[in-house]
Amino acid sequence: MPAADAVAVLGAGGTMGFGMARNIARAGFQLHAWNRSRERAEPLSADGAQIHDTAAEAAAAADVIVTMLTDADVVLATMQGDGGAFAGARAGSVWVQMSTIGEQGTARCIELAKEHGLVFVDAPVLGTKQPAAEGKLVVLASGSESERERVQPILDAVGQRTMWIGEAGAGSRLKLVTNAWIVAVVEGAAETIALAEGLGLGGEQFFEAIDGGALDMPYLRLKGGAMVRRDFEPTFALRLATKDAMLAEESAERLGLDLPMLAAVSRRMQEGVPEHGDEDLSATYLTSAPTRADAGS
Repeated sequence: MPAADAVAVLGAGGTMGFGMARNIARAGFQLHAWNRSRERAEPLSADGAQIHDTAAEAAAAADVIVTMLTDADVVLATMQGDGGAFAGARAGSVWVQMSTIGEQGTARCIELAKEHGLVFVDAPVLGTKQPAAEGKLVVLASGSESERERVQPILDAVGQRTMWIGEAGAGSRLKLVTNAWIVAVVEGAAETIALAEGLGLGGEQFFEAIDGGALDMPYLRLKGGAMVRRDFEPTFALRLATKDAMLAEESAERLGLDLPMLAAVSRRMQEGVPEHGDEDLSATYLTSAPTRADAGS
């Protein structure tokens, strides 16, 4: 039997949250699901989940509360207020915060968890929609060592690997680091392919040139291939990736670090959000892409 037999997933109808919630239910936990748009979480009832109208109701039924939501503002709004999770949560319950919300958002959550008598675990994840559905996320967990055994079965249900880092907040800091790398790779691919096309070459020729060598890498192939095909079906929306880039930039500024590439990537991605924000992160390419008429001129 799982260490904690009742889990509330808040954001259970989201791109990531749905797959995570389903895997938690299928691992044998009693699942209590809430989503702002209830109909998006309803299919989880087929896996034995109880769908709730408010976050407070879901939290009241659970030993562990998992949040997987868009940003810090949404996480805080979901936890607070008359219908928020804090209104239903029992003292001593564990709050596993898995959204990407940056340093300031995480610090605020840690503070609120203490005020409401909850044990806080900071556990953002690496991966997108498909790994979430397949239970193959990488979890960057941080928090009290005394709670690791209690929450590990839940993390095992959603991830293929858990990396425990230290005190709560360390997981979110490492997520900022990994996201800085992700956006740098994707923006670099976008501009490389735009240059190739502008010179009258194809992105496929670039991939052939680096094939199998030290310059090749799977993520470049994944996102660069989407750019070449112009297939921007979202697995990680550009607007969310831009939010993550801005969070990393905020941390760099707080630390007094001079990271001009990160700042430039963040600004460039912001330019693409008004028109392409709901498309995949790889759609940042469209901001740089030459028109067909200009290619090779």
